[in-house]
Amino acid sequence: MTPIRRFQKILIANRGEIALRIQRAVRELKMQSVAVFAPSDRLAQFVLHADEAYLLDGTTPTETYLDSRKIIEIALTCGVDAIHPGYGFLSENAEFAEAVIAAGITFIGPSPDVLRKLGSKTSARELAQAANLAIVPGTIKPVSNPAIAATTAAQIGFPILIKAAGGGGGKGMRIVSTPEELQNSLERASSEALKSFVDGRVYLEKYLVDPRHIEIQILADNYGTVLHFGERECSIQRRHQKVIEECPSSVLTPKLRQAMGGAAVRIASLCSYTGAGTVEFLLDADGEFYFLEVNTRIQVEHPITEMVYGFDLVKAQIRIAEGEKLSIAQKDIYPQGHAIECRICAEDPDNGFLPSTGHITAYQPAEGPGIRNDSGISVEMEVTPLYDPLLAKLIAWDKDRDACTSKMVRALEDYHIAGVKTTIPFCLWALQQPQFASGTYDVNFIAKFFRESTIEPSVDELSAAGIAADVLELEQPTTGIIGRAFTGANASKWKQRSGGWKNR
Repeated sequence: MTPIRRFQKILIANRGEIALRIQRAVRELKMQSVAVFAPSDRLAQFVLHADEAYLLDGTTPTETYLDSRKIIEIALTCGVDAIHPGYGFLSENAEFAEAVIAAGITFIGPSPDVLRKLGSKTSARELAQAANLAIVPGTIKPVSNPAIAATTAAQIGFPILIKAAGGGGGKGMRIVSTPEELQNSLERASSEALKSFVDGRVYLEKYLVDPRHIEIQILADNYGTVLHFGERECSIQRRHQKVIEECPSSVLTPKLRQAMGGAAVRIASLCSYTGAGTVEFLLDADGEFYFLEVNTRIQVEHPITEMVYGFDLVKAQIRIAEGEKLSIAQKDIYPQGHAIECRICAEDPDNGFLPSTGHITAYQPAEGPGIRNDSGISVEMEVTPLYDPLLAKLIAWDKDRDACTSKMVRALEDYHIAGVKTTIPFCLWALQQPQFASGTYDVNFIAKFFRESTIEPSVDELSAAGIAADVLELEQPTTGIIGRAFTGANASKWKQRSGGWKNR
């Protein structure tokens, strides 16, 4: 039996909204939180809200949030009991988890052995086969030799997908449509994977046409209990990264949900998984699902599962790491209502979703019943190209999918960030498309239906233009300008244009 060890202090080896979200869970559990930060994050919200914060010297992610030695040294200096890695960075790095444990500190996540088995996409595919899960055709082992890759790709059949073996989130991923593209794509994918995960290994996979991306949330304790918390629909993506997620999926039947949930539990049980994790699948038009990968950490989109199932996954991670047993059974887990998450990223949808950098000059998040805003930003914060462009996650919950969609549209209209371009206008556009309303979209939704300049100017942009025009008119050196500006037609225009502006 695993002894229960109560934590007093937890270091969060991450940044941004996920660091702040974990801090809140730590505080609610009456523990202290420790932040580590790069110089550019000195005034970030996750730093200011921590009980203790320590600088990571360096300028790049490799020198700061990916430097396990520095992080463990800080953890030992300030006497923490555990380290929570969040997602990304070192969260799926077995060597980091091993070093944390060797230093006498608890790693909040699966064991290093499990991280190696499942954190590597190729070994995870081997395990999935052992668990009798259908997998997408492709290589089991990483591929580095261009000649072998070319032969394998020809056998699989184009188009193929090159994927990072040691990470996720769309990093180190390339779609290859012809043999001529293969070598350059291999080199670029490997380079990106090495930069993002300190692991340049890649593998090949058949690119399925128009599937849906469905993932199952799992939670396992140290005593052999593995539970699943239903599914998340994650098919609206750009550059293989999710933009909008919902829970539950509009296409899963109770029978299919049970089958996919059972498959997720099966692979987790086979490798003695502990903590929170996500098993990802591709679902084809015939209702057949294929194992994709396991994300061995908390997922970006975990809030929609929490909203629908009424369960705090981050607190559960911490309690499991302390040695607690899960106090619920699968029969106790059932969904209530519907939740949607929109990722608010510093990107320009009208320019290929390219990153947008600069200083945030204004910030007003949405509020109201059933609205959750997981954010780590503030006014004057600098958005740099060094990190993932995710600024915040807006989550809406309501009794059913239609009501939830309407609530999310209203919340997006109320959500304002100035200084950088964001994905808010795209999310508004997407939620109001007939394909979303009918639930018939797939992973190629953006490629099929979205075009640059599709998005109409926002109400704020139109209001600002109207206000600017009136201000310019007021400043004209014409006799009687004050009386003329506020009477007749001009008075009516000003009232129309400023009414909404003053309330925003």
